[in-house]
Amino acid sequence: MPQFLVDGGPVIWAISALSIITLAIILWKTWGLARAGAWRKGHARDAVAAYERGERAMAEQILAQGGGPRSTVVRAAVTGRATKPDALAREDTLRVARNELAEAATGLRALELIATIAPLLGLLGTVLGMIAAFQALQDSGARADPGQLAGGIWEALLTTAAGMAVAIPASAALTWFEAVIDRMRRDIEDAVTRIFVARPPEEAADLTRAAE
Repeated sequence: MPQFLVDGGPVIWAISALSIITLAIILWKTWGLARAGAWRKGHARDAVAAYERGERAMAEQILAQGGGPRSTVVRAAVTGRATKPDALAREDTLRVARNELAEAATGLRALELIATIAPLLGLLGTVLGMIAAFQALQDSGARADPGQLAGGIWEALLTTAAGMAVAIPASAALTWFEAVIDRMRRDIEDAVTRIFVARPPEEAADLTRAAE
């Protein structure tokens, strides 16, 4: 058993548990976003371009091959515009987009909580350790050993260092995940806007044939 776990007391155990949870959340979110296609936007981009050319069937075929939040929302927009009035199609697309982005953001609140409470737990452990050290110094009276006080102080400071060591990567990971999801949101907004401002597929196809 590492000595710092013994020296840090109960608080260091709580911080150690938070460190394990933090690592698990980071790995889980990275795997989940990669599996959902958070960094793949080729299918959605190609489908939007096909739809703008009036090739709705091609767009639907491209979307059927790709997954991820972008493709899911674009598929809802293409299908909705073909089967519903634009107002209802926009509302349904917005609902799908909100659900997809909320699913992508699952777990971020936990990282935010850990980044907040880990330093506070470390500070709590330090304060408790300092109280214990000065109580021991008071009990020693005239036989007080400065070395004993110094040892108690550095042991108490272990929890502050441990709390910061957990909070820093948790905060960095949270910022990174939020940036990834924000990029997904911008891509979805751009794709959906292009779908709804594009000419209807039949009209776009006619214009393409006329141009040829």
